[in-house]
Amino acid sequence: MTETLQQLPPVGPTEPGEPPRIGPDPARWRRVRIGSGMLRNLLRPSNLIVLVCVLLVAYFVLVPLLYLLYGTFYDGRTITFRFFEEAYSAVGLTEMWRNTLMYAIGSTVLSVTIGTTLAYLTVRTDIPFKGLIFATALIPLVVPGILNTIAWIFLLSPRIGIINSWLEPIFGAGAINIYSIGGMIFVEGLGSTPLVFLLMYAAFRSMDPALEESALMSGASLWRTVRTVTLPLVRPALYTCALIMLVSGLESFEVPALLGIPVNEWVLTSRIWEALGHFPPRTGEAGAIATTLLVIAAAGVLWQSRLQRKSRAFQTVSGKGFRPRPMELGKAKPFVLTGLLLYFAIAVVLPLLTLIYASLQPYYQVPSRASLSALTLDNYRDLVSDGPSVNAIVNSFSLSLTAATCVMFLVAVVAWVVIRTNLFGRNILDSLTFLPLMIPGLVLGVSLLYVYLRFPLPIYATWWILLIAYFTKSIPIGMRYASASMYQIGGELEESANTSGATWWQTFRWVTLPLLFPGLLGGWIYLVVGLIRELSASLLLYSPGNEVISVRIWEMWSDGSFTEIAAFGMVMVGVLMVLVLIARKLGANIGVGLK
Repeated sequence: MTETLQQLPPVGPTEPGEPPRIGPDPARWRRVRIGSGMLRNLLRPSNLIVLVCVLLVAYFVLVPLLYLLYGTFYDGRTITFRFFEEAYSAVGLTEMWRNTLMYAIGSTVLSVTIGTTLAYLTVRTDIPFKGLIFATALIPLVVPGILNTIAWIFLLSPRIGIINSWLEPIFGAGAINIYSIGGMIFVEGLGSTPLVFLLMYAAFRSMDPALEESALMSGASLWRTVRTVTLPLVRPALYTCALIMLVSGLESFEVPALLGIPVNEWVLTSRIWEALGHFPPRTGEAGAIATTLLVIAAAGVLWQSRLQRKSRAFQTVSGKGFRPRPMELGKAKPFVLTGLLLYFAIAVVLPLLTLIYASLQPYYQVPSRASLSALTLDNYRDLVSDGPSVNAIVNSFSLSLTAATCVMFLVAVVAWVVIRTNLFGRNILDSLTFLPLMIPGLVLGVSLLYVYLRFPLPIYATWWILLIAYFTKSIPIGMRYASASMYQIGGELEESANTSGATWWQTFRWVTLPLLFPGLLGGWIYLVVGLIRELSASLLLYSPGNEVISVRIWEMWSDGSFTEIAAFGMVMVGVLMVLVLIARKLGANIGVGLK
């Protein structure tokens, strides 16, 4: 043993006059221990989860955008702006931009005005039937955009419109033309009103009414109080609604496609669809328009975030509880109630009754005594035996349920990382989850086309590419629900589980997830509802045999199957209404509203 040690070279520093030390170098082993400790720390489950989540979110969000930019600015040989020139020279640039801005701004003004008024009357006044008003205001929320547009075509088409047939003896044929920019603004504005109502309803409920009551006691009229006190206090929420509706109007597709394309009223989204409808598809041109739309949408979302950061100056809610005293409408109450009834008759009752009537007809015809005597349930019976329709229902629910489930599990982990830890990169991860808010549906569809037409992964024209689109589109809303639930749950139980020796996965599986379950379930249902209604991305990515409900309605409309569409739509609306009622009850328990 002594001979073996003597053969080892001296290691480590020695003082002068001291014999050299034999054996391992303490400094070297200390460095090894530090390195292995850092490696073990890096391979901890929580850090690995952060890495996996970042990679997943980055892949689903950033890769399509990078491919979109690549395909738009690179033609295979050099960097170019040729696709922008082609896109904006095919149709009059001035006319397309004018139509786009008129449509987006007009529908925003209409929806914000009506939605804010409804929310204020429901929350802050003594208007009767508040519960009924709230429930009725949400009904258009579950009617898909394409179905709502078709209902208004049945009502206001110059040729087959029911209302035009009533007005014809007085004003002549085609008194109201829904196929115009004005008609597009009207349909989109009414369809967007429920979302504004929900957002402003929450804003009015959370505002301290003391300043309003002081103004009324000082002799100010109700209108002056609303104008000088109420609206300035809810200005951040009002700006947020306006920006959300403006971006929504810019990215809207169903209304411009059904009402604008037939009369050559082009907007950005309908031009994307037209460019991809050619053979071969003009993907570069579509990418150029999609990039323009993406920049505008991103600017709106960033501006909204900036306004939200400044909104603390408008906060009036403190720790002191308050109970708002409803403002008395006085003599104006009958007129206000009449206006509300008129709005609900126009926005809710007429479209639904029209769809119900059309679904019970053997073929579509303007209501008359003869048509009312020919009511039948054949369309509903035929729906059960219609293979493509049944296949679309199966595809929609399988895609929506799968995407919603995967998203809610992912965002549950992401919310835990962002809120419960101080790990490096959690803020980047949080920002990535909200990036898809800036991506309109058509832009997402074009982006995924760029990716999987070039990427060596054989999922183009399959069920899987639709799943990826749905998954990406759902991440921001799912993250909102998961974060809201996580903030409401204390960390004591998790700490107790960790102290008792549970691993991270055991703690997350048996403690965190059960506590998050009500919020996750509410978000899951809302995602399912929204994904079943989705059309724009689905229309670009589906293939024969992989149609979903909204695409099937589009195809039936193109084939002229009007009564079958109505029956299909009413079944869909009934299912979505049940899901929304369940989600609203779950969401109310955790204070989360629909985005």
